[in-house]
Amino acid sequence: MKIAYRHLVEYINENPSIEEISDCLFQLGHEHEIEENIFNMEFTPNRGDCLSINGLLRDLSVFYNVNTNQEIYNDKLNKLEIDFENLSQDICPQISFLKLEIENIPNKYKDYLNDYFKDLNLNKNNFFTDISNYVSYENGQPTHCYDANKIDGKIVFKELHANQEFETLLEKKINLSDKNHVFLLNDKVINLAGVVGGKETSCSIDTKTVLVECAFFKPEAIIGKSVKYDIQSEASYKFERFVDPECQEKTIRRFIKIVEEHTNIKDVSLITYKYKKNNVTKIPVNTNVINQIIGTNISQNEYLTYLSKLGFIVNDENIEVPSYRSDIETQNDLAEEIARVIGYDNIERNEINIPKAKLSNIYDIENKLRFFLLDHGFYEVINSPFVGTGSSNSICVDNPLDSNKKFLRSNLTQSLLENLLFNERRQKDSIKLFEISDIYNIKDNKVNVSRKLAVIASGRAGHNYRDFSKKISKKYLDSLFRESLPSENFEFKVLSRDSLNTKVKNEIISCEVDISNFSTDVLSYSEISKPPESFIEYSPISDLPYSIRDLSFSVKDFTELDKFKKYILEFKHDLLKEVFIFDYFNNEKNAEIKIGFRFVFQSSDSTITETQVNNIIDVIIKHIEEIDGITIPGLN
Repeated sequence: MKIAYRHLVEYINENPSIEEISDCLFQLGHEHEIEENIFNMEFTPNRGDCLSINGLLRDLSVFYNVNTNQEIYNDKLNKLEIDFENLSQDICPQISFLKLEIENIPNKYKDYLNDYFKDLNLNKNNFFTDISNYVSYENGQPTHCYDANKIDGKIVFKELHANQEFETLLEKKINLSDKNHVFLLNDKVINLAGVVGGKETSCSIDTKTVLVECAFFKPEAIIGKSVKYDIQSEASYKFERFVDPECQEKTIRRFIKIVEEHTNIKDVSLITYKYKKNNVTKIPVNTNVINQIIGTNISQNEYLTYLSKLGFIVNDENIEVPSYRSDIETQNDLAEEIARVIGYDNIERNEINIPKAKLSNIYDIENKLRFFLLDHGFYEVINSPFVGTGSSNSICVDNPLDSNKKFLRSNLTQSLLENLLFNERRQKDSIKLFEISDIYNIKDNKVNVSRKLAVIASGRAGHNYRDFSKKISKKYLDSLFRESLPSENFEFKVLSRDSLNTKVKNEIISCEVDISNFSTDVLSYSEISKPPESFIEYSPISDLPYSIRDLSFSVKDFTELDKFKKYILEFKHDLLKEVFIFDYFNNEKNAEIKIGFRFVFQSSDSTITETQVNNIIDVIIKHIEEIDGITIPGLN
C-alpha cells in the first residue's frame, strides 16, 4: 500500500522529515520503501488497522503530537427505507446503507481530494467512487458505491454455493465457483462481498444518486478471493487484515461531509443493521509481567502512558483494547507493543548460553536424498506447514495468520498433490516433485513431530529421448529408486483421480517415508547435480497456453554434431521456455544420426501466435542450413 509523505506530515505538529518518519515506522515494525516521497508499505496480516493515513498516525502518535480531527457531517440523518435481507449475519454482523442525492456533479475537486490522485498517480473514476476511495485511504474502511437508480428490488447478502458468471465493474467476467459471499439483486450477483462490485449497478460520471454500502466482513470470508479470481482489490486487501467494526458511522459521515464540500445535497438518509455487539477485550494491568517478557524495567506510569498514546483505554485495573486492534489479546501482545515503542535495538541484550547439540547424520542423509532426486529430474517444493482441513489427530492453531489454514500438516502428500494439479492446469506433461519437511499430530495427548520425505509424480518420465515416450508408473519409479538406493524401502502407491477436478488421465504415483527409516547406505550415493553457480531469480508461471514445435534433423557430418546441438540447446528467446531432445537414432549402416528437438513456446502477457512461433523457428532453421552435413528432412 502506498502512502504519500505529505499526506501524513500535514497532521503532525512537529513537521518531521520523511527520513525521520521512516525511522519511526521501521522501529514500529512497519516495513517500507521510499519512492519519490511515497511510502510503499508492507503490512503483516494482523495489522489491518494501519492500512490508512489515520492508522499510521495512531502508531506515530507515540513519538509526535498528532491531530486527526477530520471534519464530519454532524446533522441528523433521516432513516433510509430499503429492502434488504442479511442471510449471513455471522459473516457480516454489521452493515450500513447511505442514500445520497446531489444537485450537480462538481467540475473540479478540492485541493486535498485532487492531491490524493495527483500525489499517488491514481486515475479518477467518478465523483462518488473517487470519494469512496479517498475515505478508505484516509481511515481504512472500504465502502462500495451503487448507482441508486439501478437498484430496483430486494438486496440480499448470503453465501452463494452455485456457480455463476459475474461481470465486475472493471469489465472483467469471472466465474464464481464453490462458496462465495455475495450481494444479490433479484437473485443476480451485483457484488462479490469485500472484493469488487458489479458493472450493472456501478456508478458512472453521470450518477447523481448513490447508495453507499459500508460493512464489516469477517476476514476469513474474504481471504483468498482476490487471488482466486485474479482481481487487484484494495478493499479485499483491507478486509482480509481486519477492518475496525466500530468506524462505520464516522466513515459515512466523513463521506457525506466531503460530498457537501463539493456540491449541494438534495437528500440524504441512512440505515444501520447491527446483529451483535462487538466484544471488548480487557487485559489486567501487570507491569511486572511486561518487564519479565521483554527484559526491561519500565515504570507502570511509562507503560500505561505508551499504551494510552497508542489508543488503549487505561484504568486502574484493566487495559481496554480499542476495536481496531484485533491482534491484541494477551500480556504477550501488550509486551510486543511496548517493545516496538521502546525499540528492539534499545532493549539491553542478555546472553543466553545454549548447549551445543551434536548433529546427527540425518542432515547428510537428507542432502543425499535431495541430490538423488534432483539427478533424476525431480523438483523440490517448499509448502506452508498450515492447511485448511485436519483430522482428529491434527493440531489446530488458536490464532492462525490465515483463518482458512489453521491446522498443522499431518502429511506432505496432500500438499504435493495440490502442487501437481497446479502444474497440470498449466499444461506441464512431466511432473516430478518432492518435499522434505516436518509433520505434526497429537498422539497420546502429546505433540508428535516427525521428519518426512514425500514424492509425487505423473505424466512423461522425462524430457529426454530415453524417457520421452515412457509414462510414469509405479513400476517405473520402483525400478528407478531400487537401482540407485537398493537397500531403502519406498512403498509407491497410485492415487485416485476420482475426487479431483481434472481431466488428465495420467496415473499419479506417490510415496511418503519417515527420514529416520533411511539407512546410512544413502550416504554412499554419488551425486551428479551441483549447487547453482549463480542466483536464479523467480519468474511467475504463465497461465496462458503454450505452443509446441518439433524439428527433426539428419546429421551426416559427425564433426558438426556438438556444435549443432550446442547452438539449439543454448538458443535464447523470451518466448522460448524449453528445448530438449525427444528422439535420437544412430543409423550406423547409413552413417547418419537422426535427432529430434522439441521447442516449447509461451508468453506471460498474451496468447502466443502462429506467426511469432514461425518467426523464431525460421531463425533457427536459417542458421542450421548454413552448417554443412546437417539437413532437415521434409523441409522444402
